Amino acid sequence: MNLQNVEQARFNMIEQQIRPWDVSDTAVLALLSTVKREDFVPLAQKALAFTDMAIPLPGGQAMLPPRVQARLVQDAAIQATDKVLEIGTGSGFMAALMSRQAQRVIALEINPEIADMARANLQRAGIHNAEVRLADAAKGTPADAPFDVIVLGGSVAEVPQSLLNLLKVGGRLVGIVGSEPIMHAQVITRTSDTNFTSVDKWDDNAPRLVNFPQPSPFKF
Repeated sequence: MNLQNVEQARFNMIEQQIRPWDVSDTAVLALLSTVKREDFVPLAQKALAFTDMAIPLPGGQAMLPPRVQARLVQDAAIQATDKVLEIGTGSGFMAALMSRQAQRVIALEINPEIADMARANLQRAGIHNAEVRLADAAKGTPADAPFDVIVLGGSVAEVPQSLLNLLKVGGRLVGIVGSEPIMHAQVITRTSDTNFTSVDKWDDNAPRLVNFPQPSPFKF
């Protein structure tokens, strides 16, 4: 693809996939024009950078489709003073988008090969306020808690309380929750030390985050 074709493909992605999916936040749309998605896609998949599909990553992981990433970032409603935790950073593209809005992004990735790729991608993009850590987010809590925003880069059957406890009061978690065939994007807000409110926003499926609890297949 020459430069002109790349910019046309980016424009088409925004106008034909992302805007029609209720992404209307001008700040988010501007980020999608400037943060180069193609630089976060594995070399073998470069031609698929702007397509409406999940892009395979090592270890059976995937980079979510552009419209899903855009919608998650829009729903996170990140402010310039926010400290953001991303779980399952994949290639680093969502961390790159969020780093332009937030004060700081801490991205946890369980797969060493993917973590290295995300780190290299962010460095190449000149992003210095997003840090990729090799960690199993299902098992431990980052020392930097509490967070203003937590974004899940994959789906969970249900959001564990241990994650919600990492939110500041007034903070929110955004992620895709449930089981196939239909999962829901949820925004869960911590309204007090003990209370949380949850809003279902839209339906879509996403690959599972590794090691988070699965629902029991047995129904009594």
